[in-house]
Amino acid sequence: MPDDVFEPGPPHPATVPPALPPAPATARLRVVVADDNPVVRAGLGVLLSGRADIQVVAEAADGREAYEKTLHHRPDVVLLDVRMPGVDGISALPHLVGIAPVLMLTYSRESEIVHEALRLGAGGYLVHGEFTADQLVQAVRDTRNGRAHFTATAADALLAHMRHGTGPERAPLPDGLGAALATATGRKPVQAPAQVPSRQREHSESLSQLQPVVGQSSVNGGSVPSPNRQQYGLSSREVEVMELIASGMSNQQIAATCFISEKTVKNHINRIFTKLHSASRSEAIARWLGTAPRDPGRRP
Repeated sequence: MPDDVFEPGPPHPATVPPALPPAPATARLRVVVADDNPVVRAGLGVLLSGRADIQVVAEAADGREAYEKTLHHRPDVVLLDVRMPGVDGISALPHLVGIAPVLMLTYSRESEIVHEALRLGAGGYLVHGEFTADQLVQAVRDTRNGRAHFTATAADALLAHMRHGTGPERAPLPDGLGAALATATGRKPVQAPAQVPSRQREHSESLSQLQPVVGQSSVNGGSVPSPNRQQYGLSSREVEVMELIASGMSNQQIAATCFISEKTVKNHINRIFTKLHSASRSEAIARWLGTAPRDPGRRP
């Protein structure tokens, strides 16, 4: 055998595979953080922006600034505190949900506040001290995708509020929260955006339809007769689901609150509609609250 060793030369240019184009950069999830505590804002900024797929694009110290920053940046998610000076989180919430999904992130755990935040369109409710950093990050991601998250205290407060038979009149919120929605302050009121996404507009319209019913007793100076709900024969779980429907919650929010699947929620709603002789959510709510007009062609 020859002693010399064969050494291959450089490959022919035709055999060299072409360089692959760089992978497209994945768009980061953009977040606005609204909290009056600068330490909390800074901590959330470091935590969230430290994830490869999340970017904090703005911070706000009150509800008015949160609205302005959200309107300007059009984020994917807004993290919103409840108690803030000037315009509080509850007052700003209905204006924010028309622009971006809102996840409440707060120390406020009262059942009335939890209930009102969800009624006004919040996509979830987290109480500080009840979640890990990873759980918060996942909640932010899921809020962008329309999946609701609740920490234990928030879920328990909401269920307690529903189970104790909240009537047509809503309990007043503590500390004057939500006052900027109804009373004039010395400052220019928050203006809602001119154009609202269809998904949020449908939710807002459903709430606006409920509000006159909810406030009827105080407007007319009398009281709405208590409906005879026993006649419908709803199970305890169906009563719970119906109360959540009447509060303005979506199927997804009900599923998260009751720790059941959306399919199970739909099954409950179908049975509820049958028992209430209703063809729609608004009709079922009107019957449940005792505000539906009497129809002689139907059972009471």
